[in-house]
Amino acid sequence: MNPVLIAGGLLGLLSVVVGASSEHLLQARVDDEVFRWVMTAIRYHQVGALIVSALGLALAVLQGHRVQRLLVVAGWLFVAGTVLFSFSIYVAALTGVQAITYLTPIGGVTLMLAWLVLIGAGFLARPRADT
Repeated sequence: MNPVLIAGGLLGLLSVVVGASSEHLLQARVDDEVFRWVMTAIRYHQVGALIVSALGLALAVLQGHRVQRLLVVAGWLFVAGTVLFSFSIYVAALTGVQAITYLTPIGGVTLMLAWLVLIGAGFLARPRADT
């Protein structure tokens, strides 16, 4: 079982569900600015889904490699950042409770941290001596 890959797949599925639902159900119910927020959230959501899926695939190949732990950390930071960023905007758009968007910048900072961890993994990545 590869939990990071499963999380990437789930994020991807949800990004399509939310994207389609927003276009068909939400757009007519909210003003243009709120809909623009939702479209930004969907874009970040889809990028998060792709990077988490890619990290899950990399983890399937890099069993025992020295960067494996950093890739796992980066993967879960991407999951957390995507959920905090995108889902706080989704909830605010659906409920009108703007206070939930206080979580959005925390999600953005978490995503930046995830990218930094991935950069660190890139610096540490070298082929294993046994290959």
